Amino acid sequence: MKTQNKEVLFGLYDDDEDLLKAVKKAKAADLDIMDVFTPFAVHGLDPAMGMAESRLHITGFIFGALGTLTAFLGMTWIFTSDLPIIFGGKPYWSVPAFIPIIFELTVLFSSIGMVVTFYVICGMGFGVTNPVLDDRITDDKFCLAFQTNGRDKKEIDGLKRFFKATGASEVNSKVI
Repeated sequence: MKTQNKEVLFGLYDDDEDLLKAVKKAKAADLDIMDVFTPFAVHGLDPAMGMAESRLHITGFIFGALGTLTAFLGMTWIFTSDLPIIFGGKPYWSVPAFIPIIFELTVLFSSIGMVVTFYVICGMGFGVTNPVLDDRITDDKFCLAFQTNGRDKKEIDGLKRFFKATGASEVNSKVI
C-alpha cells in the first residue's frame, strides 16, 4: 500500500525570536502548523504551539522503579536462596549492602528505557529514513512548516503572504 506524499510549504527564519513570533501569529490566526524545526531548543516554543508537557519523565520513573525492583528481588533471591554465603559476618539478607547495586540498576534501566521510548515515539528507529526539508535547519535556520495537501492556490498564496509578513527569509515548498 503506497502512502500519499505530503506537500509541505515552509518558511525559513534567521532568528529564533522571529520564529516564535510567527508561531504565535499562526496560532492566533488558527493556522494548522505541521511542524517547527530548530537547530536548538527554543525557550517558550512548546507553549506557543499549544503542546502539552512531555510525559517522558513518567516513563523514566516507571523504568527506574523496574530497575529498583529487579535489583532488589534479584539480590534477595541470590543471597537467600541461590548462594547463601555469609560475608564478613553479615546476614544473608543485608539490605544496606544492596543500595549501591540498586542505585546503579535504577539509573541504568531509567536511562535506557527513556532513550528507547524517545526513539520509538519519534519514529527514529533503525532503518527509518526521515525526510529533510532543508539541510540548513540543523545548522542555523529555523523552520515553520504547513502541509498543503488538498489546499487551493488561494490558501497557499495566503500562507506565502503570512511567511513574508512574519519575516521569513525564504519560503519554499517540497514534496516529502
